[in-house]
Amino acid sequence: MLNNEAIEFFLQTLQASLSDQTFVRLTLSRPATKMTDLKNIYARIVHIKSGPVLSFTLRYATKDVTQNHSFVEGAGLIGLWLGHDFLNGDLYTTQGDFFIQYNKKRQPRLYTKAPSHTDAPQTAHDLAKKRPLETASDKRYLHDMGITGADGRVLPSGQKKFRQINKYIEIIDAQLQQTSLSPGAHVVDMGSGKGYLTFALYDYLTHTLGLDVHVTGIEIRPELVAFCRELARNNDFRQLQFIAQNIEDFQPTRIDVLIALHACDTATDLAIAKGIKAGAQLIIVAPCCHKQIRKQMQRHEAMQPILRHGILEERQAELLTDGMRALILEAEGYKTKVFEFVSTEHTNKNLMITALKHKPNPDAPAQLANIKQQFGIAYHYLERLLEN
Repeated sequence: MLNNEAIEFFLQTLQASLSDQTFVRLTLSRPATKMTDLKNIYARIVHIKSGPVLSFTLRYATKDVTQNHSFVEGAGLIGLWLGHDFLNGDLYTTQGDFFIQYNKKRQPRLYTKAPSHTDAPQTAHDLAKKRPLETASDKRYLHDMGITGADGRVLPSGQKKFRQINKYIEIIDAQLQQTSLSPGAHVVDMGSGKGYLTFALYDYLTHTLGLDVHVTGIEIRPELVAFCRELARNNDFRQLQFIAQNIEDFQPTRIDVLIALHACDTATDLAIAKGIKAGAQLIIVAPCCHKQIRKQMQRHEAMQPILRHGILEERQAELLTDGMRALILEAEGYKTKVFEFVSTEHTNKNLMITALKHKPNPDAPAQLANIKQQFGIAYHYLERLLEN
């Protein structure tokens, strides 16, 4: 298909889907220039008092802006943005999925595949907030994991785990909204354990969002890997796999999203390093203990009366370890957030570090060096891993 034919077909398909009510959603991603804070644009149909409109969410680095336009105006804007401001366009309809991608010479290529969605989504302006796994009755894997009973209802003993899974997916989904996964994206969960999150995330990404993704769980315990593989087969999760391997030995050819929850001590650094080296668009980690920095950390004389209490010294080590991780990620070209979330496993409270592919922070290396000097820290393990 020639260049003009590709974009004309894409826009005609968009207009037709809006007219015959087969439109599901559209995403514009991959900004044409790095000099903009506008990361992507998400479009869906909503109904307001005057009737249906195409509602755009413009996602900037620090804020989201919503704009409503008529179908004609909206389609016109998409035609202006594609190939000029954004190099990727993903259109989902109930008739098929359509992807247009521009190369560096601004030449478009069109890809199509069978529809990911068979029904058009709700179009109410204010949709009721639902948990990602609100409906558990049709999810066999939750029953096999002991979260739901034979009737599909969440068991009293599974309530905490069910809430935890939903919370994690909400966090991951919020981060994914700031980027756009290309078809065939690879999501890796390092330290997947029994696969609670891994299965739920695969289910959410493929069946709720309709994304074409491959998900891999890395777990060192072979008995858990065998359990998860059998569960994946029983649920016909064809693009979900599990590998029995150390994080250190895992050699991926591609990672788009890297997740490592409750990876103890330097296992978190091993996972982060794998993600950075693979050029992951998104890295999400939740470390649960910190030893490497604590062994090196020297007390300031003024802090001696405080840090003689072991629990306070431990918390300072956690602060330094995770703060330095964030700075290293920023130096490597990621925009980071560090926040506390409530966990029902390992510890009552925990920190989560999220890192989204961005331009490097030029001040991060000097800031990192200053912190190491102040606290007598020779090196952070993540630094050593990135040197190799």
